[in-house]
Amino acid sequence: MSAKPQNAEPQSAESLRIVSLLPSATEIVAALGLGDKLVARSHACDYPADVERLPVCTRPAFETAGTSAELHARVAARLDSALGVYRLDMAALAAARPSHILTQAQCEVCAVSLEQVQAAVAEFLPGPTEVISLEPARLGEVWADIRRVARALGVDGDVVCKGLAARILQISARASELGGAGRPGVACIEWTEPLMAAGNWVPELVDIAGGQTLFGEVGGPSPRLSWQALRESDPDLIVLMPCGYDLARTLAEARPLAARPDWAALRTVRTGRLYAVDGNAFFNRPGPRLVESLEILAEIMHPNHFNFDHHGVGWRRLADGAPDEPRPRPVEKGVAVHGVKPAGAHRPERGPVGPGGKGARLGQRAREV
Repeated sequence: MSAKPQNAEPQSAESLRIVSLLPSATEIVAALGLGDKLVARSHACDYPADVERLPVCTRPAFETAGTSAELHARVAARLDSALGVYRLDMAALAAARPSHILTQAQCEVCAVSLEQVQAAVAEFLPGPTEVISLEPARLGEVWADIRRVARALGVDGDVVCKGLAARILQISARASELGGAGRPGVACIEWTEPLMAAGNWVPELVDIAGGQTLFGEVGGPSPRLSWQALRESDPDLIVLMPCGYDLARTLAEARPLAARPDWAALRTVRTGRLYAVDGNAFFNRPGPRLVESLEILAEIMHPNHFNFDHHGVGWRRLADGAPDEPRPRPVEKGVAVHGVKPAGAHRPERGPVGPGGKGARLGQRAREV
């Protein structure tokens, strides 16, 4: 969705002034080579690292410290009272004098709402400002959004999308050679209290990486789970990816689970095939780094066949206090076993807490590039 000002003419790159109110949109702008045109950001935009120097236009309207259950209750209370989850700094937005604002209409607990942005533009921004709203639910829609943002900003997005597609296709081709018997059943957990599985693009990533998604549908919202359903599904491995949590916070969130009888009864826990990932930097952001998310899943599920050097940075293994899983066989650092070009290691990012995250209330969308 894109709201263009009336009588707007194409702008030169020199006149671009971009405000991104969404971390994934910030990463898209940077991937398009327009990072220097960003003039303000959301409180959650932290990648690439140099964007943290920019003025901040949003902040959470609730206390973000606490357990998953506490955060869920705080956000639910605000939504039930028809209160916004995030606040928009009107003065900072007006001072940025944006030509374009990137926002979202996908999830009311992930970022400021489209309605908030549109009201702010109408009241506080006298000049022409184009609002570009992103709402992907599948991989293909993420790539389509990259192209749409590129067109709105007057650049070509095909090179970026084709590069992402090439990396995906190499992983897919190698994973398909492993055969059906080598596809583990995977439970991706997006929130722990209440228990929720990951939906939207995550089932696609699991499938491409050579696994079988046990919960969640492609393009669908993140479903709630019961502990009984998780136990009866008997997953081969579990990947914890709480929305908005970096790797360190995900590891901390996993500790209380060990005290639950339901948790201890899972075969996956007993066999040690339990993993924590940096959901905030990778899986929760519908942008270019979903390809790194795919690489992480490939490493976790098939360590004998994939190594992109994300271990210890993008993911770690949990085994009731046991040391991290060693590589089954040594490979040269940064080189995929099968020859897929790695993207390199990435520093885990600090980010917002997103209780229930992108699929808690709204769906998302595709794989085609």
